[in-house]
Order: sequence, then C-alpha cells, then structure tokens
Amino acid sequence: MRTCDIVIIGGGPAGMAAALGAYEAGARDILIVERDGALGGILQQCIHNGFGLHRFGEELTGPEYAARYAREVIEKKIPYLLNTIVLSVSPEKVVTLMSEGGGLTHIQAKSIVLAMGCRERSRGALNIPGARPAGIYTAGTAQRFVNIKGMMPGKDVVILGSGDIGLIMARRMTLEGARVRAVCELMPYSGGLNRNIVQCLQDFDIPLKLSHTVSKIHGKGRIKGVTVSRVDEKLQPIEGESEYIPCDTLLLSCGLIPENELTTEAGIPLDRVTGGAVVNERRETALPGVFACGNVLHVHDLVDYVSEEAELAGKAAAAYVAGESAPAQEKTTLAVAGGVRYTVPQCINKGAGEVRVYFRVGRVMKNATVTVKVGDEVLFQKKKRKMAPGEMECIVLPAETVAKLGDTAVVSAEEENV
Repeated sequence: MRTCDIVIIGGGPAGMAAALGAYEAGARDILIVERDGALGGILQQCIHNGFGLHRFGEELTGPEYAARYAREVIEKKIPYLLNTIVLSVSPEKVVTLMSEGGGLTHIQAKSIVLAMGCRERSRGALNIPGARPAGIYTAGTAQRFVNIKGMMPGKDVVILGSGDIGLIMARRMTLEGARVRAVCELMPYSGGLNRNIVQCLQDFDIPLKLSHTVSKIHGKGRIKGVTVSRVDEKLQPIEGESEYIPCDTLLLSCGLIPENELTTEAGIPLDRVTGGAVVNERRETALPGVFACGNVLHVHDLVDYVSEEAELAGKAAAAYVAGESAPAQEKTTLAVAGGVRYTVPQCINKGAGEVRVYFRVGRVMKNATVTVKVGDEVLFQKKKRKMAPGEMECIVLPAETVAKLGDTAVVSAEEENV
C-alpha cells in the first residue's frame, strides 16, 4: 500500500480545478485518478462554444476549456493516472485502484476529493412502453458518436427531454443533416438554459412540445416511430391527445444522476434531492477529510461554477491535510421551503464567514423574493426577477448573517402577489 496526501477521483474540470486549488493552497503530494484516456472528462466531446464566459471572460469550446486546465496541471507537475478505475473508497480513506499497467493498487489518503461527475438516465429508468429496437440513445452517447467517433446515430430524430445536452444535440444533429422532428418535454417548462432554447431550437425552427412525453416506442429491429402524448397536471398521458411521429432515432435527455456509488460505499450520507453528498460550506462531507465537488455533488448548468466549487474543495482538502481545518463549531442546517428544492451546502459552520449558497427552484418563478429565516426572524432577502428549474441560482450570505444562524435556517422563495 502506498500513501498520498490528497487523492482526487476524476480528471474532468472538477478534478483538475480541485487539484490546482490544492496546489495553490500549498499541497504537493496530489494524485488525480481518471478512468478515461485523457484529462478533460465530458468536455472532450462538447465541441460547441459557450464555456468559460464567467471563468475566463471569453467563449471557449469544451476541449479548449479543458485544455487550459490540463496544461496548468502538467506545468505544475501534478501527477495523474489515466485509464484507471477506482474500485472502492473505504471509510478509512483507502482508495483501491485498478489499471492495465499498474494492476491492483491500494492508496492510503489523508484527504480525498470526489469529482466523479454524473451519468444520464437511460431508457430503463424511464419505463417507456414498447419493444427494445435499435436507434435509442442517451443524448450524451449520441454526442460522443458524432463529435468523437464521426458517426451519425440516425437521420430522422425525436428527442425526449429538454436538458441542455438534448437541446445542444438537436442543433448538432440538424447541422449534420438530420431532421429533428420535435423535442418533447414532460414538464410545462424546459429543463435547459434559456440561451440553448433560443440558439438550438428556435434558431433552427425545431418545435419544443412542453407537457408532452413519448408514451410508446414502435419498431422491432430498428425504431420506426414514437407515439407522443400530451400529459395532464399529474404528468399522465391524456387519452385522445396523442400523435404518431415517424423516426429512426430517439435521443433521451431526461436528467443527470451524480455518480455516487463510491460515496455510498464509503458510508457518506446523500441528499435525497441532489443525489450527491451532504456537505458544509467547505464542500466537506460527513466523513472528515473527504470532499465533493462538481456534478457528483449536484448537477451544474455551467462548467464555470464547477471549477469555482472544485477549487474551493481542493483548497479545503489542502487545509485539512495541513491541520488547518476549522475546529468543531456550532453548525446550522439549511432547510428549504416555498419554491426552493435544495441548497448546496446543506449545512454551514457559524464561524465560516461569508458563504455562497447555491440552490434550484422547483418551478418557473417571476418577481420572487428569496428569504433566509431563523424562526420568524428574517436574516436575509434578495429579489429575483425570474428563476427556472434549469438554471442554478446563488445568494451570498455575509459573515454577520452567518454568525446569526440558529440550529436550523430556512431558505425559501415566494412570488410577489401582483
């Protein structure tokens, strides 16, 4: 068994930013473990632009964004392993790896940063009736086929789900000569960024069918078409309000799931809404010295925020190794109410100073007020002109507000009565 101060699981944007954050904080014994053959994670297949506007002040493609971080990792001589699978993480912070060249390896880490990213919901998780023909892919798989392998999944496409990957693939497939007949969304609002709705659907006259779902798949050897149905308030198909759409390809963009099997195995509690670990403002989990960041913690809409959060986690991991972690203090648990679905972090140390709290709402809200209360006392308020489930929101709690938080503080969002 070898030892290492900080093991970072995942070499995507979160993992690299965490490594650089730890390096900046003084750590030198750092190891990045990546299962793919190159650093960069999912960004390697995201060849569209729009990355880096917040982080670098310019528009970059996914590979360009990843390359900036990879270049810095290499320049700082931070070690990394490629084509290496992490088999387990123990509560004692022992990381077990497997690779073709190195075989089975055990590493005793002083601190671990979880940065494994997320995966897409497959057809099996959606329970769509019908046969199991060829031609059904997740949007991310189709993106890899087109952008990495140079292969077209099909020419006549229906997309289920309006997550950002699905919206982007509607445009990508159109540009490659396919016909995208419709993007169907179960909810009455899109799950993606508004800019992607405009640039990827409206600019190409691709219809977005809100409150619609695929209720049946037709075809045996290859998909031949789908039945698309309008749904009611309970999200159930409405009888008599269906149409048949012929297609040879169905792409699924129905949400992302954080890859937390390793987290669970280590005995770390998960948030039932985010699917990621419960963390404090330093992104430290319930297991001291283990931190989580990026899409394995909660699904982000912008990679710039992933990098920001991961840098914070990396610096906190370095502080933990150096023995500089904050002493045990009174802790505040953040509860949610009104339109707020979850917050990250879920708890805050009262001596933490200024804290950024990220959250998502459960429905489209206009002219809303975000409030932080302890009992009946309002400690913080901020107006928001518009909020949507597809876009992550943030409030900054000043140090003096954090110091006043009780055992439990409630974060809520309510629309103004007009």
